[in-house]
Amino acid sequence: MKAVSDSKPTPEAELRALIDRFDPKNQKLFRSVRTALRKQFPTANELAYDYPSSVVIGYSPTDKGVEAILAISARADGLALYFTHGPQLPDPKGLLQGSGKQTRFIPVESGKRLAHPDVKALIAASIERASVPLPASGKGMLIMKTDAAKKRKRRKSSARLKK
Repeated sequence: MKAVSDSKPTPEAELRALIDRFDPKNQKLFRSVRTALRKQFPTANELAYDYPSSVVIGYSPTDKGVEAILAISARADGLALYFTHGPQLPDPKGLLQGSGKQTRFIPVESGKRLAHPDVKALIAASIERASVPLPASGKGMLIMKTDAAKKRKRRKSSARLKK
């Protein structure tokens, strides 16, 4: 007789289930970009977040998302590569999109996009501006942050509080 296991799914199994929510084309793209980034950042931790309309993996030297160097975000309408220090990055070709105070992104239509010299330059510049350097050795872990994302409460903006 088999013992019933109350074990929690592995982080890889949890992430696979999140990615499986997307159409097959975006699943394949997300996996290929993740594989490429994993090769490029073997010592970084992958911090996976489950949001209502997206799945995000940040590549961080620690277990803190705020210290991530970059992130990939999968949504129903495609994939984007986010650069944490986007507004400060040199972008002579104007590839970076968005107007956030901290991040900018580029759409990613294929895994080959990461090999483009202009994208590689943005990645290198992002690594240089990292608040915490990547470990020189070791292997990063996949850390599921889905519980934190679901439990986080939205704060009321200060403008609302003044009314």
